[in-house]
Amino acid sequence: MENKDYKKGKRKAGVLMPVSSLPSPFGIGTLGAGAYAFVDWLESAGMKIWQVLPLLPTGYGDSPYQSFAADALNYYFIDFDLLQQDGLLEISDYENVCFADDDRRVDYGRQFAYKTEILKKAYARFDKTDGAWQTFVKAGKYADYALFMSLKVHFSYAPWEDWDEPLKNRDERALKAYESEHADEIEFWQFTQYIFLKQWNALHDYARKKGVEIMGDMPIYVAYDSVETWAYRQDLFMLDEQGNAALRAGVPPDAFSDDGQFWGNPVYDWDKHAQNGYQWWCKRIDYAFSLFDIVRIDHFRAFDRFYAVPATAETAREGEWLDGPKEALFAKLGKRAIVAEDLGTIDDGVRRLLKNTGYPNMKIFEFAFDGNKENEYLPAFYNENCVAYTGTHDNEPLRAFMESMDVKERKAFTDELENQCLQADVAYIRESIDDECESVIRLLMSSKADTVIVPMQDVLCFGEESRLNAPSTVSGKNWTFRFTLCDFKRRKAAWLKSMTEEYNR
Repeated sequence: MENKDYKKGKRKAGVLMPVSSLPSPFGIGTLGAGAYAFVDWLESAGMKIWQVLPLLPTGYGDSPYQSFAADALNYYFIDFDLLQQDGLLEISDYENVCFADDDRRVDYGRQFAYKTEILKKAYARFDKTDGAWQTFVKAGKYADYALFMSLKVHFSYAPWEDWDEPLKNRDERALKAYESEHADEIEFWQFTQYIFLKQWNALHDYARKKGVEIMGDMPIYVAYDSVETWAYRQDLFMLDEQGNAALRAGVPPDAFSDDGQFWGNPVYDWDKHAQNGYQWWCKRIDYAFSLFDIVRIDHFRAFDRFYAVPATAETAREGEWLDGPKEALFAKLGKRAIVAEDLGTIDDGVRRLLKNTGYPNMKIFEFAFDGNKENEYLPAFYNENCVAYTGTHDNEPLRAFMESMDVKERKAFTDELENQCLQADVAYIRESIDDECESVIRLLMSSKADTVIVPMQDVLCFGEESRLNAPSTVSGKNWTFRFTLCDFKRRKAAWLKSMTEEYNR
């Protein structure tokens, strides 16, 4: 089936900018002035798409792909100046707080230390009789998350498997007693979601008026320590009554990892999902489209077959492939503007699923240089129904990618890039690495790909210091890089605008 909502032949370009990386005075990107300035910059650059990373609350390792909840929203992104304008904060509540020592890096420790206490001041001033608020609470969308977070604080952020047995196992009497005693604390966590949505919806409306669509990002898996595994352990996952997992998610050995990767996420019980018509997944995707215009689904290949590793295994080598829902889930969704992240181990089953759903897949320029002259990631081989990237949040910035090459690799890269530019009738300027970065972006813009997304790091030709994430590493730099307002350069916007005009994007 053709995915008609992602209009084939309608050429667009956009920029990848995580909300956390936006400029703001609060130590992390927020939904305030810096976000609006970025939307204005995108409009001036002729960019039609703003791609963000998951908006989920971050947990261990500060990764938005390992969250306490599948659908909750990160209260770190709430903008205090907007709350002050709404009369919920005084400037004195936050003006003397040092959220970070470096405006290029998020200090997640300080976010954790300060944000909740300041938001509680806003909550104390909030009118609980407000009709929209009462409707929001009655809808109950975030009730499980709010209860979970209250319990998490109560147990000093211990994993739910270490909570007191009655609350760990959701004993009805114990939960009612806890909810009665901690009602205000639970409601506070609902408040964080309410305020986030208010600020997000206003920003999203502004982006629409500027002709900018927002592409969201949905991790396929949830963290083991999450509200979903606590609340729905046997309804959604291969977990026993106590929440113990026999199998966990991962990926097999490949060129990047001799032992594969053992992610540790619980895997879905797809038979149970099928029995109720994939209701949870349908609701989850509906919710994503209430926030975004386009949704990228991470690790799409697991919907065909997923790699499951015994929980007791020492490495991912001991895992096996099991069947996912395949087309059955997507038949329930109808036509949606979904982008399939199909990187990694791809086989005929995944290719068949992509063909049958019609979803555009991803082409990563940095993956093209393995010596294979017919590498599918070379721009000459892109088809229309794909999203072309210089790199993703997991890749080196383009400048660092080039600077890390040895002499032999650099020559092979230069020769192939020159060949690609010749085929595309694109000028390859190599007087500086900045020029080469622009040549690569121009090459992708000229390609057949309906959509081109460029990380902001590559737009600005920033180097290794701006890398957002290095997979399979635990580093104080992962997920921390930020931009400043000075980075929203008019010259770059004008250059990108000229690219969109020249290549009909």
